[in-house]
Amino acid sequence: MVKQERAARTRHALIQSAAAVFAEEGFAMASLSTISRRAGVSNGALHFHFANKSALADAVEAEAAEIVHRITEAAQIRQGDSLQAVVDATHELMGSLAHDIVVRGGFRLAGDSARRGRRTLRAQWRHWVEDTLRRAERNGALAEGVSWADSARVIVAATTGFEVLGGDDASWLSRQNVTRFWEVVLPRLAGRQDLGRLVTAGSRTRAAASCRERSSLQTRSEQ
Repeated sequence: MVKQERAARTRHALIQSAAAVFAEEGFAMASLSTISRRAGVSNGALHFHFANKSALADAVEAEAAEIVHRITEAAQIRQGDSLQAVVDATHELMGSLAHDIVVRGGFRLAGDSARRGRRTLRAQWRHWVEDTLRRAERNGALAEGVSWADSARVIVAATTGFEVLGGDDASWLSRQNVTRFWEVVLPRLAGRQDLGRLVTAGSRTRAAASCRERSSLQTRSEQ
């Protein structure tokens, strides 16, 4: 059991280190010696877990893909097939790109010319947005004359732009910037019956604010 735990910690450290190096240097320039040194393990330990650099990149992308899946699944569970689900998932994804090195490294690999030909995180995100908006259109959630395909193209192009620009300037990934995007776009995409209920800053922001307000009221009532 101790050996298994140690092996799991080593593998985790290598994936974290590799994600950071891939994010900073790209796949071609990243060296296994740099990755192992930053992980605090020997080259032998690295090769015990991963046969080569490509296998390590696959592991980074797989872990990042699982994180993205959890983000989109949680948004869909909370909001169903709706524009709000896409808004919420966008905020969560941009937050993960800003704060989670595995997600950042995975997306850097997704846009790396040396890794073309693979199913990438960008494709995973695009397919989820398309599928969700297709069902939202079927449910009457989109404005008249607006198609799910056009909506998806705009959203995917914008979020990919945030991701790329955020690699050099993290402010592009801020909740404020993403909220401003939705403030501009939602009035064009959403049906009138839904527009007033949509939260451009993400529904979790409203829920957190309501929780803080209830807590403050309770505190005052107890004084």
